[in-house]
Amino acid sequence: MKKFKQITMIDACRLTQESLPRIQELSENPLKLYWSFPETTEEVIERIGDSDCVLVSFQTRLTPEIINAAPNLKYIGMCCSLFSEEASSVNIPASRDRGIVVKGVFDYGDEGVIEYIFSKLISLGKGFDKYQWKEEPCELGGKSLGIIGMGTTGKMVAAAARAFGMKVYYYSRNRKEDEEARGSEYLPLKELMATCDAVTIHLPRYTILLNEEEFAAKKKNSILINTSFGPLFNKEAFDKWLANDPTSYAIFDKDGCGPLYDEMITRERVITYDKSAGFTAESKQRLSDKAIQNMITFLETGK
Repeated sequence: MKKFKQITMIDACRLTQESLPRIQELSENPLKLYWSFPETTEEVIERIGDSDCVLVSFQTRLTPEIINAAPNLKYIGMCCSLFSEEASSVNIPASRDRGIVVKGVFDYGDEGVIEYIFSKLISLGKGFDKYQWKEEPCELGGKSLGIIGMGTTGKMVAAAARAFGMKVYYYSRNRKEDEEARGSEYLPLKELMATCDAVTIHLPRYTILLNEEEFAAKKKNSILINTSFGPLFNKEAFDKWLANDPTSYAIFDKDGCGPLYDEMITRERVITYDKSAGFTAESKQRLSDKAIQNMITFLETGK
């Protein structure tokens, strides 16, 4: 089987230790492994060096300057999802111009996200922890859940919600006939915000759809959930909504808080988790397996 000359993991990619010997089999030279996150452009360039293959997490950005400074690079393995060029931490146009193939990993952390969302909804409904949603403990059955972004994760959330007896609504850039056949109902975004007891966001990073107009329409005594990468809402509009409706709540994991984490953990009626909801021992294994398979596919096909 073909091999790369030099594979370098340029930051802590969250791969399993057991996967490293399998990756070594794909490299002629010993792996170069870095377990910290580089702090400067120069440090990233130095770590890549003459590598023809690099592995990178979403936390390190590969800019055109970095990509153009890597003379031998032909493959970038993103140990994270690659939803779109606009949301990517790797500059895809610059990579394409150099003939470098960039591949991401999909559907590795969804199960953990689903468990987190519904565990927190149940806890809030029953009053297991600090807060209780309604005056009396309540069940999820009969409540309405709005899903913003009906991709793989959104569809898994919808299936779980229906299993609890919830009514599912969704907003997406494109209508999803398969989901509508299962019982999910499409609503325009403002109408979804006004209708649903809980709204959960599943969009690529940097996709800001919730602004003051949407928050102003949000149903009273409702919940906002975000486990996507970064706070995918207008911060000032969110603050105003939470201040103006003392019966509503927000549920975020650390990814959903993004750079606002230190602030969010101090906020009243904001329920947080100090880890990534989707990152578990099982998802780490799925990530590692899929990242390796992407590398093998490239070596076999050039794609």
